[in-house]
Parts: sequence; C-alpha cells; structure tokens
Amino acid sequence: MATKSTPAQTFHVPGLSAKESTTVVAALQDRLYAYTDLHLVLKHVHWNVVGPNFIGVHEMLDPQVDMVRGYADAVAERIATMGGTPIGTPGALVDARSWDDYALGKDTAQAHLGALDLVYTGVIEDNRTAIDVVGEIDPVTEDLLIGQTGELEQFHWFVRAHLENAGGRLSTEGATTEEEAADAARGTQRRTARKTARKK
Repeated sequence: MATKSTPAQTFHVPGLSAKESTTVVAALQDRLYAYTDLHLVLKHVHWNVVGPNFIGVHEMLDPQVDMVRGYADAVAERIATMGGTPIGTPGALVDARSWDDYALGKDTAQAHLGALDLVYTGVIEDNRTAIDVVGEIDPVTEDLLIGQTGELEQFHWFVRAHLENAGGRLSTEGATTEEEAADAARGTQRRTARKTARKK
C-alpha cells in the first residue's frame, strides 16, 4: 500500500519479487534518511566547533560530509533503480526518523566528538540491521551497504581516536545520550588540561 511517504513501486529489478523489492526499498529509505541527517549534523558540527582543537576537527569533518552525501546519493539512486521513489524532503525525514535532533550547538571540539561517537554508533548499528534485512534478498544492495558501513566505521575510529586514552578506554564509555557523551568528553579534556598545567 502506497502512502505519501512511501509511493507505490511501478516496477522492480529482475530476480526480485515485488514484496522483496518493497522490503529492500524500505531499508534503503531508512538509510537515506539517516545519511541525510548525518551529513547535516556533521556540517553543523563543522560550523559550531570551537576551542584548542578547532582546526583539526573542522578540517577532519568536511571529507566525512562529502562521503556521506555521496552515500545518500547512491542509496537514493538504488531506490530509483529498484522502482521505488527516494524521499529526500526535510519534513519526511523528521516524521520518519527514530532519533532526536543533534543535541549540541556551539561547543568545544572534544564535546562535539563525544556526541558524534554516539551519532556514529547509532548510524552504524542501524546500517548493520539493514544489511541483515537485505542480505538474504538482494546481494547488490547488501554490497552497497557493506562498503558504506566499512567507511563509516573508519570515520567513527577517527572520532574515537580523540576520545581514547592510552589504555584503550573511551571517555564516552557508558554514555547513553549525546549530552552525557559530550559531558564525559569535556571532563577528560579538563583533567588533561589540569595535568598539563601541573607539569609546567
């Protein structure tokens, strides 16, 4: 059944039934919403990051933004290839998403990186769920999502490298909200600054 948010498919790719195609398109549409949101969040952080590590984080994010925009485009085109209608409007995204708006405004690099740790965790976990859903149905879509997920995991590592101590523990460990993760990351930054000041 087609609705305003899920128009009816008029065709599907050879080798997949209409039902299988609908399942894959729904999983892809969810990823399109996630990628659209993620690249906007990354750009928001790029514009609102301040503090001692500003330039490093500011410049680290633009390649991530470009890649994630590319993921959105690839997913939207896969939806169209499969006979679906990709939906990229802001209102539809807000109505359909299962996550809240990004919680931070202007803040330190460390705070934003702490919050982004949770953002990336959510996107990657949902990607893995989508891979499981499409894996038995459509290896082409599965391959697309696997490649994107591998690159997202590398971006996540770039973020986490700023949050990890020499013992391998993340400052955001145990945080369940972006605000908690940002606070935990800020706390680590403050402790490091105090230790550095004592050594001088």
